[in-house]
Amino acid sequence: MANKHAQDIPAEKTPGSRLIYGFHAVLGRLRRDDGVFEIYLSEQRGDIRAREARKLAEMSGVKLTLADNERLDHMVGTRRHQGIIARVDARNRAISLDDVLATLTEPALLLVLDGIQDPHNLGACLRVADAAGVHAVIAPRDRAVSLNATAAKVASGAADSVAYITVTNLARALRQIQQAGIWVIGAADEAEKSLFEIEQKGPIAWVLGAEGDGLRRLTRDTCDELARIPMMGSVESLNVSVASGICLFETRRQRGF
Repeated sequence: MANKHAQDIPAEKTPGSRLIYGFHAVLGRLRRDDGVFEIYLSEQRGDIRAREARKLAEMSGVKLTLADNERLDHMVGTRRHQGIIARVDARNRAISLDDVLATLTEPALLLVLDGIQDPHNLGACLRVADAAGVHAVIAPRDRAVSLNATAAKVASGAADSVAYITVTNLARALRQIQQAGIWVIGAADEAEKSLFEIEQKGPIAWVLGAEGDGLRRLTRDTCDELARIPMMGSVESLNVSVASGICLFETRRQRGF
């Protein structure tokens, strides 16, 4: 049963836990029964996702607390929580590509990063992914920067609101994404088509390469299609987070957001 305006220990001060927010992140955790201690749900939300959160919390025996939006804003320092916050086990951050693909309820929008080396760029990409409503960011486990403290700080909370998945074999992960019916587009300067010429209303995974080097050959060959960002000025390339934003928001534009 929901505990309305509970005045117990604030979630952000509970040892051994951290806060995540947004329906995709929280519902995914609840479905996997993955270390969720408590749910804070906006008392103003009565839609289908809020009802699903209530049902899953009840089935899992997770405490549900109704709260006003002002309290939710204060808890995570942003209004972009969508009306739901979860207090989860701080030690458990694991999520798999299977988990994400199995819980999609709308056409997929994924961001795949091929060998990003700079933690500031990774953090910025996560912020862009959060802003664009990306369902997951996927990156290779080796030969790429990890989601370290610097990347998490730059991400400004997006490291918790966006699923970040590392894989041992990126080409294999791309094939798994394709088998799920998701069209894989690689961003490449040498592509014949610009991103504005490609239809992106269906499930899409954008693949962007490392700073300077771009996509690796096997990654490029695995993509269904390549697209370039038209460059009108004198610079030869864009920062990977900027390029990610352009690509992801073009997909959102074509879908009507």
